[in-house]
Amino acid sequence: MTPRPPFLVRSFALALLLVSPFAARAAAADDENGFKPIFNGEKLDGWDGDPKFWSVRDGAITGRTTAENPTKGNTFLIWRQGEVDDFELRLSYRLVGGNSGIQYRSTDLGNHVVGGYQGDFEAGDTYSGILYEERGRGILAQRGQKTTIGSDHKPQVSGSVGDSAELQKAIKKEDWNDYTIIARGNHLQHFINGKQTIDVTDDDGEKRKMTGILALQLHAGPPMTVEFKNIRLKRLKLGDGRKKIVLVAGHPSHGKGAHEFNAGVTLLRHCLDKCSPVVPAEYHNGWPADPTAFDNADAVLLYMDGGGGHPLIQPDHLRRMGELMHQGVGLACAHYAVEVPKDRGGPELLAWIGGYYETGFSINPHWDADFKQIPQHAVTRGVKPFKINDEWYFNLRFREGAVTPILVATPPDTVRNNEASKAFPGRAEIVAWTTERPDGGRGFGFTGGHFHRNWGNDDFRKLVLNALFWVAKLDVPSEGVECKVTDEELAKNLDPKGK
Repeated sequence: MTPRPPFLVRSFALALLLVSPFAARAAAADDENGFKPIFNGEKLDGWDGDPKFWSVRDGAITGRTTAENPTKGNTFLIWRQGEVDDFELRLSYRLVGGNSGIQYRSTDLGNHVVGGYQGDFEAGDTYSGILYEERGRGILAQRGQKTTIGSDHKPQVSGSVGDSAELQKAIKKEDWNDYTIIARGNHLQHFINGKQTIDVTDDDGEKRKMTGILALQLHAGPPMTVEFKNIRLKRLKLGDGRKKIVLVAGHPSHGKGAHEFNAGVTLLRHCLDKCSPVVPAEYHNGWPADPTAFDNADAVLLYMDGGGGHPLIQPDHLRRMGELMHQGVGLACAHYAVEVPKDRGGPELLAWIGGYYETGFSINPHWDADFKQIPQHAVTRGVKPFKINDEWYFNLRFREGAVTPILVATPPDTVRNNEASKAFPGRAEIVAWTTERPDGGRGFGFTGGHFHRNWGNDDFRKLVLNALFWVAKLDVPSEGVECKVTDEELAKNLDPKGK
């Protein structure tokens, strides 16, 4: 081989020195792609815990007990901005004394008490990195173990991810450590400082949790201090045929029994929870504060006040929804959510759901819509002809040739209260419709939903549930999505609006 001139060797070495830092930074940035902070480093915004124990100090969430201020039982700081399903969570922790942990897919038991999966860590040498189920099945994997949990609720060791003592050596005492938790379906993994500590497959259909809250633990016992910082969450696309439907309810408005967006969304979520391929998530009182809310959505329902104050058209929201539409995510808009300004939101809803309510052109009277004929469509499976009073909007703007009418009825001409609608006396009007977009996504518009009581009508409710399946690209059952709702369930979760 011909020797290279010394100046070429030096030049090559210099180039490596110059390029390597840039390459390293690029790789690090790529590794953080999709992660979003859920703690701002300054305040406990979006977090809920007993202020006697939790605060922010020097940019870190800090939980502290003392001899003078002990906790009688384990207490938790709960992330209130959303729940998690499939995700990767990264954070840094530092612990002085005692025991702590990271709860995920857990259940809020009230009074800052939580039960569910926990990524454990401690001041000692035994439990850091294990999978423990708080107030449940106990230890599901010791550090270094690969386990499978069956219908008997007990873990069986099926392999190893490393030697427990060696893994412990990588954990720094009273110093900062990096903790990563990955949950994909029923497969759970923990890592500390880049070393995998457990690998669990939870096949216990009765006890396992596929969704739930995040929380941080402060353990009862001797005085201790635990700190958390750099908390980042990345939602993962669901697999195994599951579909994520995000239900967004607007702020309370109107009188009691009307525009009960929160109660309506909770009722729909209650029904979808019974459908195994669906993973529903609900957000109340306006646009989600959770920065990751839509990141692994297959479909979104907006049920909220619209017009000029529509949350969808507020800064950055249209852009974010446009990104989702470009990815083929389905979109359904119910009642007032179909109304947006003509010049901001109008073109978008025309493209995304096929139509919208245009102020001054469309109208919103209350009338008895008699749906005498139900067309054949996946959204109408199991839906029988029905008649119901609601604030059915009509004379809408539609993208020509792009929508399939789903509910059509003829309003009395006496409710045509503007010139645009009076121009079409006796015309049958479209009040619910579907569209299939060029990007592969699906859209659904539904103008009913003013009165909460109407969710008690089996056909009204089934049509919307079918539509949510359809926009999420799920197969709608031949008889539609079945879900019985009692009068007691219908009366739950109403906003406190007085009489």
